[in-house]
Amino acid sequence: MLRSPWLLILWTALVSWAQPGYSQVPADPAQVQFVQVIRANKFIRVKQDLSTELNMLVGNVLMKQGNTLIQCDSAIQNIALNQIEAFDNIHINDNDSIHTYSNYMKYDGNTKIAQLKGKVRLTDGKGTLTTDALDYNVGTKIGTYSTGGKVVNEKSVLTSRVGIYYADIREVYFQKNVSLVDPEYKMSTDTLLYNVNTETATFIARTTINDGKSKILTRSGFYNLKKGNAQFDKRPMIIDSTQTVLADSIVYNKKSGEGSAYRDVIYKDTIQGISMFAGAARFNNQTKAIVAFERPLMAIKQNSDSLFISADTLFSAFLKKDSAKKILSDTLRYYKAFFNVRIYSDSLQGKCDSLFYSSVDSTFSFYHNPVIWAQASQITGDTIFVVTRNKKADKVFVIQNAFSVNRTSEAKYNQLKGNTLNGEFKDGEIDFLRAKGNGESLYYLQDDDSAYIGMSYAMADAITMKFLNKELKRVSWVNGVTGSTYPINQIPDDKKELRNFKWLDAERPKSIADLKLR
Repeated sequence: MLRSPWLLILWTALVSWAQPGYSQVPADPAQVQFVQVIRANKFIRVKQDLSTELNMLVGNVLMKQGNTLIQCDSAIQNIALNQIEAFDNIHINDNDSIHTYSNYMKYDGNTKIAQLKGKVRLTDGKGTLTTDALDYNVGTKIGTYSTGGKVVNEKSVLTSRVGIYYADIREVYFQKNVSLVDPEYKMSTDTLLYNVNTETATFIARTTINDGKSKILTRSGFYNLKKGNAQFDKRPMIIDSTQTVLADSIVYNKKSGEGSAYRDVIYKDTIQGISMFAGAARFNNQTKAIVAFERPLMAIKQNSDSLFISADTLFSAFLKKDSAKKILSDTLRYYKAFFNVRIYSDSLQGKCDSLFYSSVDSTFSFYHNPVIWAQASQITGDTIFVVTRNKKADKVFVIQNAFSVNRTSEAKYNQLKGNTLNGEFKDGEIDFLRAKGNGESLYYLQDDDSAYIGMSYAMADAITMKFLNKELKRVSWVNGVTGSTYPINQIPDDKKELRNFKWLDAERPKSIADLKLR
């Protein structure tokens, strides 16, 4: 009679366990190692038939197979099949590097597969896997769960429905409802590969990373949680409350906020209404600075007449705080464009070699051979400033060598020049222009029927031209006025143009496509 409660439990278990149906994959006999019993408080050998012997082990059980130690409270050993069924406080010590714990285990010594259930825990000293059920191959050091599991690695917690733990290389393959929670962010996806040693997550499915301030959407790439380095592929997107970065590929560092975007880059400042398109760009997600190159194009959204800017390089950042001028960071941007700069809107076009725009005074500054066009008018000079209101041209100032040309519908050119020039726009058209310092004007006279009757040339300290419906309507002069008038059929050829006259309409952007094809 079996008097010990432990023996009674084991006897019941071995009767059911010894029945046919416990499957195993046949192993190469040369590779099979027998599971040895090292110790047990109670040891009973039961012979069921001529070919089957069972060892019943109770209390402080320790077994060994190669470099693997198995501890438990009690166990049944099938000697012929080289199989173990263990109960309570199970501990598999795999070469003193990987430790697995559970309440119940079936172990096949031939295949080295352990089927673990009940508060299963696997740890390699750095990361810890917990689950309700785990199949662990001691030989390959691969653990698989399909009913939900969790891996804790320092401060990071990863959970999924299905997982494969490659303990030898410290990688976990997560599937279905994957979630990574870290003090700095949360990550959700359907499939994820995670390396416990390097703390690197590799994405192979649609993934969302959210740190409370910004959100990253990607379908491919990797993220090193320790160093903050990441690469996102397959049209990833980085979004925060003020800006969005989209590209074919993005290389990014979470700690510094610095990133590089490649191929078909789209950048949007949702607060300022600014968008950039480029072949490549560098940005900082913390300072909100961006530099775009490889045929970049910037669009400034306006109610009905958006402005587009192209250049070899486009740069934008927030202005630094200035308490004296009451400038706050993250509220006002400035923009720079370098080399081969062109701008286009329905009402204003321009070109120069360097451009600056600040949200503080809403002014475009054109440098190095600048030209701007507004309807039928062209303005050139050493430096041009265009002040905008509600993102539309409002005033213009030209410093040194100022020259304005207004082309009539009959292809005649009214001209105005001086040391400086200023003017105002009305509904996107030039309303008036005033030249000062060595002023010169040349304009064509018309009768009441708008027929041309002559041309007037004059010099003065200051000259003002007033326009209406794109055409010159009035000219006035102040101080030191001299000049002459010629009948329309008697204008000398050398008097039809002021010195340094140039009509540069061939260089004028006619559409957005002209900016892209520059």
